[in-house]
Amino acid sequence: HLQFVESGGGLVQPGGSLTLSCAASEFSLDYYVIGWFRRAPKKEHEGVSCISSSEGTTYYADSVKGRFTISRDNAQNTVYLQMNSLKLEDTAVYYCAFGTIQGMCVPEAFDIWGQGTQVTVSS
Repeated sequence: HLQFVESGGGLVQPGGSLTLSCAASEFSLDYYVIGWFRRAPKKEHEGVSCISSSEGTTYYADSVKGRFTISRDNAQNTVYLQMNSLKLEDTAVYYCAFGTIQGMCVPEAFDIWGQGTQVTVSS
C-alpha cells in the first residue's frame, strides 16, 4: 500500500502564490513519473504539470506556463508544485499522481492518485 500526503492547498488572493507538496513514505519516487492534475467543479481532470522519472523532463499546460514550476527532490521523496501569479481560474482540487509511462501527462497514464488538496483563488 503506497502512502503519500498532499499538502499546501488553501485560500489565496489573485496574484498570490502557493506551494503544493506530495510527500511519499514507504516507497521511493525515483522510478515514477509524477503529475499534478486539477479538477474544477463540473470539469474534467486537467493535466497541470508532469515530471519524468529519469531526466526530470517537465511538461506544463499552456494555462500555467510561466507561472507554475514542478520539481522533485528524490532525497526527500517529495514533489512540489510552486504556483505563482494565481488566477481565479486556477481554483480547483489539485491531485498528485504517479505513473510509469514517460511523456504522457494525461490522467489515463497514471495509476496511483492522492486524495487531493483544495486551492481556492478568490478576492
